[in-house]
Amino acid sequence: MTQSPYPNWTYGQGVPNHTSKAHHEIDPYAPDHPMVNNYRLLVSGIAPPAPSASSAPSRATEKTSNLAPFSYFQVVEHDPPTFIVGFSSRPGPVKDTYRNLKETGGCWSGRFQACRKRRVRRLGLRGCRSRVFSVEGKVVVIKEFEAHEPGMSAPAVVLIRATRFWMQEGAVDAEFSHIELEKLRPVAQLGGVAYGRITETFERPRKRWEDEIERSELRELKEQQD
Repeated sequence: MTQSPYPNWTYGQGVPNHTSKAHHEIDPYAPDHPMVNNYRLLVSGIAPPAPSASSAPSRATEKTSNLAPFSYFQVVEHDPPTFIVGFSSRPGPVKDTYRNLKETGGCWSGRFQACRKRRVRRLGLRGCRSRVFSVEGKVVVIKEFEAHEPGMSAPAVVLIRATRFWMQEGAVDAEFSHIELEKLRPVAQLGGVAYGRITETFERPRKRWEDEIERSELRELKEQQD
């Protein structure tokens, strides 16, 4: 645990170390802006995203499953526990995971851990269960978009509702409410082939504006703004 970047910051002080700089306007759909540059920009700018591995079983007649890495994966709600997975457009047919999700509606997902990213590509469903924390889920909604070029697979986003959490023994507290950082060893994707390890944290108390405004200096500031 470390100290927060601005431990003495209070309401009314503004953004610390803020300097006004010019900005570039980028049209993500411009003809001279390659679509792959949007991917590179987003995974480096919306940081740190959580790279994950998702596995979806195929139809029972095939008796196979797959495991694939995903850049676009995030939890979006806790009640009910809900996740979203993005499938990018690519040349040729859709990804096996997307096809399996549409056909069976079931999947596993788990976040990458330090030193395990390469290995997870080879393990199938067992690979997701080998994560410190993984999620078993069912498809709720699939939203498919039109491909931006002929011959490309249709991009899509899939909303998944969790049906079970799977937690490695010894990595979670007695209430099953907090995972130990040193056991989880989360990895963040930072753009290109760069990744980062999250090894330290800091805490900041959650304050309510309604409570803080009663302090005299903040009340005076609000009256000036009104």
